[in-house]
Amino acid sequence: MSSLSSPSAPVLLHCILYQHLDRQGDITRLQSDVIVSAAHRSLLGGGGVDGAIHRAAGEDLYDECLTLGGANTGEAKMTKGYNLPAKHVIHAVGPIYSDSQLDQKAQQLASCYRTSYELAAQNKLRSIAFPSISTGIYGYPIENATHIALDVTRKFLEHAEGDVRIVFVVFSDKDKYVYEELISEYFPPAPKE
Repeated sequence: MSSLSSPSAPVLLHCILYQHLDRQGDITRLQSDVIVSAAHRSLLGGGGVDGAIHRAAGEDLYDECLTLGGANTGEAKMTKGYNLPAKHVIHAVGPIYSDSQLDQKAQQLASCYRTSYELAAQNKLRSIAFPSISTGIYGYPIENATHIALDVTRKFLEHAEGDVRIVFVVFSDKDKYVYEELISEYFPPAPKE
């Protein structure tokens, strides 16, 4: 990949769509420097992706999360990966979607992605896997959430130093379709020479 240290450098997409087809293929099995958990404010596990990550990582993850004191919506905190193939887990607390305060919810969701990228960069982590934050039980519309995720990713990659591997883990065919449709808006194909 060419250097992405200046905003004028061409951005080459190193994003992979990984779809959960069954319980055997999920974010907890990805070998990555860091995976992101769509976390509850307590950071102590719960349902969905967060619960799966906590179960796969084991009791040590829970114990470390106890020391973090939770996180506010839009924040992210990092722990070790313990029994996961990933070295670390970033726990990002996404917003619960509602028809009120849409701008605030969008800013909070963007902050989840931005803070996750900042933590990864500060710790020199070169591969990061994201679920679609807030689109499950928190009800954020997949199209809106995908625009936010890809916009923040584009801005991060424009200034990232060196290669960064980004994996977006999607759960359904609809989610995969939305990512495939929107990705070219943020990462247009390179012109053929």
